[in-house]
Amino acid sequence: MPTRRVIVLGTIATGIAVRTGRALAKASQPATPVYFDVPVGACDCHTHIFGEPEKFPFFAGRVYTPEMALPKEMAALHQSLHIERVVIVTPSVYGIDNAATLAGMKAPGAEARGVAVIDDKTPESELDAMDRAGVRGIRINLATGGVSDPALARSRFETAIDQVKGRNWHIQIYADLKVIAALKEQFAASPVPLVFDHFAGAQAALGPGQPGFADVLDLVCSGRAYVKISGAYRASTAAPDYSDVVPLAKALIAANPDRIVWGTDWPHPNSVTPSGKKPTDVTPLLQIDDGRLLNLLPLWAPDAAIREKILVANPAWLYGFT
Repeated sequence: MPTRRVIVLGTIATGIAVRTGRALAKASQPATPVYFDVPVGACDCHTHIFGEPEKFPFFAGRVYTPEMALPKEMAALHQSLHIERVVIVTPSVYGIDNAATLAGMKAPGAEARGVAVIDDKTPESELDAMDRAGVRGIRINLATGGVSDPALARSRFETAIDQVKGRNWHIQIYADLKVIAALKEQFAASPVPLVFDHFAGAQAALGPGQPGFADVLDLVCSGRAYVKISGAYRASTAAPDYSDVVPLAKALIAANPDRIVWGTDWPHPNSVTPSGKKPTDVTPLLQIDDGRLLNLLPLWAPDAAIREKILVANPAWLYGFT
């Protein structure tokens, strides 16, 4: 049975197609001006590039197919948001091919770093080349494919540690709270920094008391993990201002503001293929107003000094911005 999140995201995508009168919609651009002073050196810590399919072919085993979202569109986004730095994350649709991410990092626009996807056969020489290009971490994506097996997550995590330790990299994990809670001890003992995507998979409707969220708070409080307060719409059922996310965001920030970073999740891919469609059919990108999304940050973190940590200082350390 589909989850409420699946139904909501599918409904959003269907609505986009109806409103535009087209089968597809371009990657979103901010419709709302940013109303607070964004600090110098601010970073969007979670974005993706979806290049021209003929140049950057998708992984055959993908669970969805997005529209294109190009570096020049990302540059326009960040100019509107007054964002100077960006982290580009390889999405699941490319498997272990990081070419689109690396191309996006070289494109004109914000100063960029990358988070790659690799497997146990990725050679050291390739990791060295990606390091020189500005990659600063690898991603284990369990959520997009619906993987919730802690044993599989543990195996992937242990392999990732072996590949990353000795480098100034981190491991980024996209998983649900069940997986994070099951691996809490292993995460706490990690010799490399950890970053959890998108509110660590918490669902806003369940509040801070939901099973597993306390484990995330413990890891954040102890300094053992970062959390991206990104993609609020993925946690929320209260669009467009996501009021139900406020308690989660405030709890994470209160636990340790030195371990929180922010991101748009642009261009907002819908990883839920609509009913009656195949994963190889193109699914429209979600139309999210990133100006309105960024304007939520002062509600979550009213103190400008805390916002400076979240937007500037924490990303600068984690991703090696100078």
